[in-house]
Amino acid sequence: MIQLLDGGVYLLNGTELVADNGEAAEAIKAKTGKDVIKEEAAKETIAYGILADHNTSGNMEKLKIKFDKLTSHDITFVGIIQTARASGLTKFPVPYVLTNCHNSLCAVGGTINEDDHMFGLTCAKKYGGMYVPPHQAVIHQFAREMLAGGGKMILGSDSHTRYGALGTMAMGEGGPELVKQLLNQTYDINMPGVVAVYLEGEPVKGVGPQDVALAIIGAVFKNGYVKNKVMEFVGPGVANLSADFRIGIDVMTTETTCLSSIWKTDDEIKEFYEIHGRSEEYKELNPGQVAYYDGCIKIDLSKVKPMIAMPFHPSNTYTIEELNANLMDILDDCEKKALVSLDGAVDFTLKDKVRNGRLYVEQGIIAGCAGGGFENICAAADILSNASIGSDEFTLSVYPASMPIYMELVKNGCAAKLMETGAILKTAFCGPCFGAGDTPANNALSIRHSTRNFPNREGSKLQNGQIASVALMDARSIAATAANKGYLTPATEFDGDFTKYKYFFDKKIYENRVFDSKGVADESVEIKFGPNIKDWPAMVALTDNLLLKVVSEIHDPVTTTDELIPSGETSSFRSNPLGLAEFTLSRKDPNYVRLAKEVQAAEKAREEQTCPIQKFPEIEDAWMTMKEITPDADRYNTGIGSTIFAVKPGDGSAREQAASCQKVLGGWANIANEYATKRYRSNLINWGMLPFIIKEGELPFKNLDYIYIPGIKKAVEEKASVIKAYVVGNGQKKEFELTLGELTDEERQIILKGCLINYNRV
Repeated sequence: MIQLLDGGVYLLNGTELVADNGEAAEAIKAKTGKDVIKEEAAKETIAYGILADHNTSGNMEKLKIKFDKLTSHDITFVGIIQTARASGLTKFPVPYVLTNCHNSLCAVGGTINEDDHMFGLTCAKKYGGMYVPPHQAVIHQFAREMLAGGGKMILGSDSHTRYGALGTMAMGEGGPELVKQLLNQTYDINMPGVVAVYLEGEPVKGVGPQDVALAIIGAVFKNGYVKNKVMEFVGPGVANLSADFRIGIDVMTTETTCLSSIWKTDDEIKEFYEIHGRSEEYKELNPGQVAYYDGCIKIDLSKVKPMIAMPFHPSNTYTIEELNANLMDILDDCEKKALVSLDGAVDFTLKDKVRNGRLYVEQGIIAGCAGGGFENICAAADILSNASIGSDEFTLSVYPASMPIYMELVKNGCAAKLMETGAILKTAFCGPCFGAGDTPANNALSIRHSTRNFPNREGSKLQNGQIASVALMDARSIAATAANKGYLTPATEFDGDFTKYKYFFDKKIYENRVFDSKGVADESVEIKFGPNIKDWPAMVALTDNLLLKVVSEIHDPVTTTDELIPSGETSSFRSNPLGLAEFTLSRKDPNYVRLAKEVQAAEKAREEQTCPIQKFPEIEDAWMTMKEITPDADRYNTGIGSTIFAVKPGDGSAREQAASCQKVLGGWANIANEYATKRYRSNLINWGMLPFIIKEGELPFKNLDYIYIPGIKKAVEEKASVIKAYVVGNGQKKEFELTLGELTDEERQIILKGCLINYNRV
């Protein structure tokens, strides 16, 4: 089904793979009549060409990218614009679209959500942007329909910003990276590796895009095969996939931890742009005659089977056939993984879902940027035609990804087919994907065609003794399960026919409702600030030395951003930095906020020079040991802050608040064996936090220890490769080493200044 090739490969004429071995050059010359130079062949990938077109540095090893367009949703755009305003924003210099698909339901926090929407609308008017009202479209579907363009680049503040199937290289990053673009700065990265995803064959009936996506994620996530690289989809199998099918695979590439994705384009994609009235945006994209890739994922689409990702990660994958054949063993493995993911906070089992030897689920959801596409929902309607979901526990909700899709489903009868079964159709909303909609009952299992199934992404709260869980599946198998009234069923068992529905896009919906400034800013517009919208607190520059207290120690193999700052109901507080910070690590380490605040009190006293260190006895003990190491350290040159240790933090969402919430509570660093994603590490840096790395297996400190880092400012300035640190206090003075990894000159300045706001403030 999926094969990961060792080493690099050459792709000839877009169809033939040649392994990069000692005989490759000779074999290629025999086939093409030309000598091959690997470095030149690497420039023949689609990805290289797009990056070169957008690079402003003149050096393709050190990229400085300017994007064509930006997009954000209502969890992120308030913080982004507030940061940019604090840094001197006067006008959006590139098209910037503010969508409202996360905080769409105003059921939590009173007027907070709608206040944020009004903030967005008035900012779009004042600074020259676009504003998509709630329920019109989820962020990524609107971008596909109205923003994508062949050979273009889009930066979004949502991690699933992926439009590669349409020929657009898109990246999801934390808000500060969008702030840089709004301030005419650049996105700075080393030239990423490019991995070919070579498709051949054709999917069998009943297999959908989520099945292919989950198979890929299961193969590459744990081994980091594509981490921080670009996935380039090529091969003859691409032509056998519709545009919607490609889009459904593409959006899930985020879960592999790749940097971005791009696909070869053809008449299928050309038709997509024509349908949406934007034929001028189509561009044919193909790799050159001989293109070199740093790796290759080879996929025989005909061998892909209906898949399921069991709780609590998209990489926890099995074929449904395999799950049904080894049900109790796999459920036992899920329970063992839950002990790690849930820290034993609640009793968790799925074995009680087994009825008469089959797995029963209580809920099905088809939604969002992954599941809410036209073809997914039409296929589900065909499977459920003349069926019933029953009157027991099982429920089914379907969220079309945009209002134009919804309207076409009404016109072609698929909406009626679904509603007749007992399913509920709802408006475009990302809630089921991040824990703010359709929360199941306690101990229930939900199957979802959405993007993630991390703990609590379905909305339950461990701290309240609640647990529900999500398994990811394709819409087709969810519909087959619904037709069997909740008993897990692969769509390949559907013996009916799938109708080939033609899609008609009606742009009047957006013309009548979406605000588009056409890039014209109106300085006279006053921004509407709800009472919850607060400015970022002041942040100080990096001091000569640092005294850090470890206030959380996490040894899970991977820590998600949902565990660093929970999703769901907390999203209503994302325009209030201090209010949101109260939720930091609340599901993973409920003691974190209290401990961080205790340390922060000492730092505030130091900054304000209001009381001596002796007022904080525990810190005084560490301070005395610190003075033995560097006698010249004092309250003027030594900052006091908190830090956390996590093995591999930052998987999942791009949300900057995973870092900023630590910062506003006095966090000055993270210490990790590695960072799960570039975007989380970038968030730390942009909020002035040091992204320390410590070698795996070396942990000289424990939770609540103090760490002293003398000369940290000088080490950052002088690009020290190794940084000396000490465990101090309680009779300890233990030396160890930290590193920071590669930092650009600009990133060093941001850390030295204290945060991106300080760096840009005039």
